[in-house]
Amino acid sequence: MENSGKTRNDDLSDTMRTYLAAIYRLDDREGEDSIYVSTSALADVLDVSAPAVNRMVTKLREAGYLVHEPYQGIHLTESGVREALLQLRRHRLVEAFLVNVMGFGWHEVHEEASRMSQRLSDVMEQRMAEMAGNPTTCPHGEPIPDVDGHLPPIDDLLLSDAPLKTLLVLSRVRTRERDRLEYLEALGLVPGTTLEVLNMAPFHGPIQLRVGNEYRIIGHNLALMIRVKRDEA
Repeated sequence: MENSGKTRNDDLSDTMRTYLAAIYRLDDREGEDSIYVSTSALADVLDVSAPAVNRMVTKLREAGYLVHEPYQGIHLTESGVREALLQLRRHRLVEAFLVNVMGFGWHEVHEEASRMSQRLSDVMEQRMAEMAGNPTTCPHGEPIPDVDGHLPPIDDLLLSDAPLKTLLVLSRVRTRERDRLEYLEALGLVPGTTLEVLNMAPFHGPIQLRVGNEYRIIGHNLALMIRVKRDEA
């Protein structure tokens, strides 16, 4: 079995890959205009100390994978983005494998995939992709980068910004918190679901949805974790 994509960079440790992927996720979560990620946010999401983050940031900066601007934060260089996306590919493929092949729920796989993807070889990555049906998205709807670390264009918007009374498709869910994912699944709000926003209360109040023939009401904070696109069907 031959892998046509680029192999992993052996100069990077598993921990370095984890940091790069976490920085990319944080930057992506902030939106298109985001440039810098704070080291405190990175420490929070990785559940590590500030000194540990500073040491790793220094290593990654010296290796050319990120730029650190005092009082502003950090952002990835071109090579840092590529390595982050390759690590995200492994992580999201493992999530898809755990759900599609092993029968786990989408609320159970994030942490397990984090552990498994760190030491995933190129051969195992390709075999798991094949067994999972060569998925293009993870169970949460996030696109899976290709073997060269490229992502397809993403054209969606926050549910909180969606137009009223327009058919929409839920494209992806940004939270990985187990209880929130279980709650969203119970509401039928999973990737691929067709829905319609009927009403948004002012001042970040509740949002009324129609999901199929049923009605749902969710809070503004939860809507900020959901992205949708227009239903082109």
